[in-house]
Amino acid sequence: MIGFPGIGLEFQRNPAIFRITDNFALTWYGLILASGFLLAVLYCLRQAKHFGLKQDEILDMLFCATPAGIIGARLYYVAFNWTAEFRDDPIRVLFTWQGGMAIYGSIIGAVIAAALFCWVRHINIGAMLDIGAIGLLIGQAVGRWGNFVNGEVYGKETAVPWRMRVYNMEVHPLFLYESLWNILGLVLLRLIMKKRKYNGQLFTLYIAWYGLGRGLLEGMRDSAFNLMLGKWMISQVLAYASFLLALALLFYMTLFKKHPPLLAWTAGRDEYEAYRKARKAGAADDGGTPGDGSGENETELPDEEGGGDGNADGRESAGEDDPE
Repeated sequence: MIGFPGIGLEFQRNPAIFRITDNFALTWYGLILASGFLLAVLYCLRQAKHFGLKQDEILDMLFCATPAGIIGARLYYVAFNWTAEFRDDPIRVLFTWQGGMAIYGSIIGAVIAAALFCWVRHINIGAMLDIGAIGLLIGQAVGRWGNFVNGEVYGKETAVPWRMRVYNMEVHPLFLYESLWNILGLVLLRLIMKKRKYNGQLFTLYIAWYGLGRGLLEGMRDSAFNLMLGKWMISQVLAYASFLLALALLFYMTLFKKHPPLLAWTAGRDEYEAYRKARKAGAADDGGTPGDGSGENETELPDEEGGGDGNADGRESAGEDDPE
């Protein structure tokens, strides 16, 4: 049973929607996380044009970043929780259905995979991370309600009117605090989206915003429910560190760094795609295989720096949908 005694609400806690076998069930937690993920993807697809991205590029990136995020979340948890449970039985590292995931590991894994994807496809990583930041806030805001169903993510005991009763304790509902914090961050990023000065600005702002909020909320948790390194709460240290670093980067990039037009990089991406199409067409016409270097239609690879930074050659988008 989970309740909010200060406002007279009470809910019967039943994590499973229905059970298929003794070891497998469809859970509310999984359904809520999947719903948050789907909402995030749909919203990002609608906003893709404001970042110079194509919808299929976002979907292709997700096929790389999603499993990398899951792996990262598990590895982060295991790395800072290397107890006898894993040390004596390493195969348990794979038992993710028994719990043990960490959001920071998920973000790190997903960002690494997204960066590699963008490098290969000549896409500006800053633009992809900016739209990803909006998706992360949507997914996290919705996903925290899965923790409510599971009776997770709560703080120290308190007597505030909105306190939550769980496991015979009356505590701070940290899942609710974080969900509201993420919704507020989403509104902030949405207001800045069309006024951003450079690619990567929204993602850096997300890191600062989430780091500040997560650091404050981790201080309200009992250390027994936090990953520890000695006497330090790992998530709180990382949260405040990421907040300070992101804030410093925002300050430098906004005041001291000159930036090309937001969509200038798309020229390099489009040239690279044209090159790939011409290369494939030339190989097909000559009976060769793609990439064998044969055929009169062979096109030289466009000269690009940084795998997607692009150049300001006047081919950037214009009009009402231009973020500038």
